[in-house]
Amino acid sequence: MSDDQYYATGKRKNAVARVWLKPGSGNIVVNERGLDEYFRRQTSRMVIMQPFELTQTVGRFDVMVVVHGGGLSGQAGAVKHGISRALLGASTSHRPVLKAAGFLTRDSRVKERKKYGKRGARASFQFSKR
Repeated sequence: MSDDQYYATGKRKNAVARVWLKPGSGNIVVNERGLDEYFRRQTSRMVIMQPFELTQTVGRFDVMVVVHGGGLSGQAGAVKHGISRALLGASTSHRPVLKAAGFLTRDSRVKERKKYGKRGARASFQFSKR
């Protein structure tokens, strides 16, 4: 990895995103497709752009992402986490801003497993007295 390229891994739910940042014109490629092509929802694209807007680095880095696992919402969160961590490699002065916004903390909420003898993770079958 060269000096002007920064790598980080982002995670959210079951999604894992490997993110490479390098100085450029703001081009974002996700799984060899454009950002708008991969993430159709406006909210997902907005979530991904948040770290750049917060650190005022919109359009200063080209981003290459390989993301897998989970759904599109979890993948968007994983990409955001990865971009935030990669921006720290670019400049440690971004840390207080990203930390205050909570972008460096991995959102550890995952789906709870189903327990045996139960209908769902916590829901039981309906009780019948007779």
